[in-house]
Amino acid sequence: MYKLILDLDTGIDDTLAIAYALGSPEVELIGITGTYGNVTLEQGVHNDLAVTDLFGHKEVPAFPGLPHASTKDSFEVLPVSAFIHGDNGVGEAEIAPSPRQPEEENGVDFIIRAAHTYGKDLIYVATGPMTNIAAAFERDPSIINEIGNIVIMGGALTVSGNVAPWREANISQDPEAADALFRSGAQVTMVGLDVTLQTLLTTKETQQWRDLHTKAGDFLADMTDYYIRAYAKTAPQLGGCGLHDPLAVAVAIDPSLITTLGVNLKVDLEEPTRGRTIGDKDRLNDPVKTTQVAVGVDKDRFLQEFMGRISGLAASC
Repeated sequence: MYKLILDLDTGIDDTLAIAYALGSPEVELIGITGTYGNVTLEQGVHNDLAVTDLFGHKEVPAFPGLPHASTKDSFEVLPVSAFIHGDNGVGEAEIAPSPRQPEEENGVDFIIRAAHTYGKDLIYVATGPMTNIAAAFERDPSIINEIGNIVIMGGALTVSGNVAPWREANISQDPEAADALFRSGAQVTMVGLDVTLQTLLTTKETQQWRDLHTKAGDFLADMTDYYIRAYAKTAPQLGGCGLHDPLAVAVAIDPSLITTLGVNLKVDLEEPTRGRTIGDKDRLNDPVKTTQVAVGVDKDRFLQEFMGRISGLAASC
């Protein structure tokens, strides 16, 4: 059984990623490292503890990571993020606060400690900005090739971004951190908008959770219906909500869900294309490709596994 760290800015799809991980027998979720983005760091860690409590996994600790981008001194939630995820990050759905407290150990230190402890048996999945993992690599470069599997939800290579035509939201929060990750030499799988916008959920599926008649099922349905309504206003052409973050977790567990293109990526750090994920021409002819970019996805198989694992978890709570 692989050990899993989720690095989250826990909004709605991050919550679905937690549920997918907890419903997957192949991995043990050993900790959640908090970051900023959909919500503040504090709100996200609060959500992590409440959600893992609800799903019956009070043993999962939450570690506060870095509260803002590597080049900034503060962070404020964007209005569009609050619109999509709600002020509380989980679509204003009701959930009991956890009596537990976040760990005193910083999330960056936890990533380093876990890498040394578990090595190739460790899977790390980031579904927010790359600030924590970039800081961990800077603090202890020896772990760069020690982690068994690094998967990120972020970026867009073959499609437009979602905050600008050339920029995806997670990369946009801290382009320097993402660029450092791509240039670090670590092997990374990028699960970006190229594939996540092909994996859609509708109210047909959320009704299945509501029909479970459990607190967890009702919470999932209320939360995700909020997300679907937000998508209906911001991207009505899709016909559902994108399963961004849970797809990244699914790929970390089962890479056969996607087809990839090997690319040595970089992130543009200067305007007008700041935040763009694109091939690094200086490493174009390097035979070693450090990033595998997801360009295709078996969306039907993923949705079947997504519903099966999360529904099984919600039914058991």
